[in-house]
Amino acid sequence: QVQLVESGGGLVQAGGSLRLSCAASGRTFSSYAMGWFRQAPGKEREFVAAISGSGLYTSYADSVKGRFTISRVNAKNTVYLQMNSLKPEDTAVYYCAADRLGRASSRDGTYDYWGQGTQVTVSS
Repeated sequence: QVQLVESGGGLVQAGGSLRLSCAASGRTFSSYAMGWFRQAPGKEREFVAAISGSGLYTSYADSVKGRFTISRVNAKNTVYLQMNSLKPEDTAVYYCAADRLGRASSRDGTYDYWGQGTQVTVSS
């Protein structure tokens, strides 16, 4: 069982930056692919970014490419999402997720464990 705890959300003006963190429990963190997803009010959950266990492979949704960066520090059991040039449409609850099979997919059904989410609000 893996427990995930997100932090770093908050209120920021358009054009600003935030860094989200996701701390994971367990001793096999480096074998898990990690993903970030988000869900805005009245909308379905959508993929944001994913990273392989080694950190060598990353992928991004087109809507955040060039603005967001996913990274991880396996020694700290933590994955990050650096969000720059934030827009009001980035407002959502952001969730991190872990895939024990290491696929780093954009499909949320491939992830086994989920955090509770952290709210990000971008004002215009």
